[in-house]
Amino acid sequence: MKVNHTSAAGESRVCPHCKATILKSSASCPLCRHNLRFVSLGIEPRTKPTTCPLLVEGTLEHPDEGEPVEYSVLVEIRDESGRLLSRQIIAVGAIGRMDKRVFSLRVEMSPAVFSH
Repeated sequence: MKVNHTSAAGESRVCPHCKATILKSSASCPLCRHNLRFVSLGIEPRTKPTTCPLLVEGTLEHPDEGEPVEYSVLVEIRDESGRLLSRQIIAVGAIGRMDKRVFSLRVEMSPAVFSH
């Protein structure tokens, strides 16, 4: 028996492999990259073109001689009126005198696919 249900755009679920919160429409987890949905032989997969309208990358180095410095990676998402939708610390760490870190932020977008 096949269960029919509808999911709304932006609805989320938990990846069974890494426990990350992902879009319900995802065929694979963007974090651990495990496949979550398989396509039967002879059926064309429904592909969603993905674009990356925002990609920010930067490198941080220790500012000078001396003790290690600590960092927190904080991400905030706001709507068009400036209302805070989400605020999360993604990672924390330290940079020693000879260390550097490269940080990348990607926002990937694809058309919403509704399950019926």
